[in-house]
Amino acid sequence: MTASPTPAATQQTVVTLDLEGVLVPEIWIAVAERTGIPELRRTTRDEPDYDVLMKGRLAILAEHGLSMSLIADVIAGLGPMEGAKDFLDVLRTRTQVIILSDTFEQFAAPLMRQLGMPTILCHRLVVEDDRIVDYRLRQQDQKRHAVEALRGLNYRVVAAGDSYNDSAMLGAAHAGFWFHAPESIAAQFPQFPATDTYDDLLAAITAAL
Repeated sequence: MTASPTPAATQQTVVTLDLEGVLVPEIWIAVAERTGIPELRRTTRDEPDYDVLMKGRLAILAEHGLSMSLIADVIAGLGPMEGAKDFLDVLRTRTQVIILSDTFEQFAAPLMRQLGMPTILCHRLVVEDDRIVDYRLRQQDQKRHAVEALRGLNYRVVAAGDSYNDSAMLGAAHAGFWFHAPESIAAQFPQFPATDTYDDLLAAITAAL
């Protein structure tokens, strides 16, 4: 016997959030500032093709001989954006939260500890002799696939992000919101309401749950 779908009013909910630019600073921008290499400031806000972006980053790291240890030291000096931890703590009292990020496990681990160890799904770097030589995607277009899988499990999904690589996640969710997205990106996807403060984002997510 097939179970009937859960009514929307009692349907379990989950929120999926991007990490960098939403809860923590952009890691690659921090590396650019430490090293003085402006090309590393390029992020998913600038380049919609993630493979193009990462191959460019790997080439820059190789050219300048930048080590994983140096990047780890940069990350060790980072913390959540102001208000991010409080926002996440309150949100997690209301619903389950999963972070869907195109960062890497090695980058994310110390930041997750500062955020209270929320669940994160992301990718993994290939490191040899303290050099980042490649990367392994957990899955192509993983944010969209994760949301679709959650919906297939009969969750109501609400998503928030700030970059090109979040647009598919927002579109796959029942409701999606921009947070601190550049005007150029928000204008390309006007179907997703834009928010700029954690209070506004929390209110928008809560209303959509």
